[in-house]
Amino acid sequence: MDQTVDELITEFVIVTGQQPENWTPDWRSGYNIKPTERVAAVFESSRDGSPPVRRLEGARWSLLPGWARDAKLTYPTFNARSETAASKATFKSSVASKRAIIPARGYYEWKTVGKTKTPFFISEPDSPLAFAGLYSWWRASPDEEWMLTATILTRQADGPLADIHERTPVTLPPHMHDVWLDATVVGDQQLVDAAVAASREVDLVSYEVAPLGRDADGPELIEPLKPLF
Repeated sequence: MDQTVDELITEFVIVTGQQPENWTPDWRSGYNIKPTERVAAVFESSRDGSPPVRRLEGARWSLLPGWARDAKLTYPTFNARSETAASKATFKSSVASKRAIIPARGYYEWKTVGKTKTPFFISEPDSPLAFAGLYSWWRASPDEEWMLTATILTRQADGPLADIHERTPVTLPPHMHDVWLDATVVGDQQLVDAAVAASREVDLVSYEVAPLGRDADGPELIEPLKPLF
């Protein structure tokens, strides 16, 4: 995350009615955030029939459905395929009523040719990304505190991105933010498909970066390996 992401997050904070200077984030900021670490999640929720309230909280990046018995699932849940999320037991209740936006500066993807893997950084120039996400509250037992967990929807990549990897996150343009978050709407596959279609409006660019290793976590991770111009 960097200043452009902070600006988007500030916009979401203001919508909640809070002042950014009086608000403390509870997620990890960095350039190499991994599954199960905490990410920022924007969502709407309501209680006892009251109007939905927009919230911004840290969430475990790997969704745990409420019925999961423990946090160690036998399959990864940091991403959810947009083609099947509305019907899969793990995600369908979240599609219906627990949709989120995960803000980010960009993301990394690896292009594999034979045995060679080359990392790329993918972003929208001068603008943060708003990933379409899903969330769920989970706790290990009635004696434990509730934990917010989240996942990011993905779709089939097209255009130049498909040359790097077959999948890409569903990235929402600004006009889809409120539509996706609207807690008064029961989500279904049609809504997911609309988000996927809108995501194709976002003009993402990619460039090769250095393979600095899993433990690296600084701005050098997104420095172009070769001059862009």
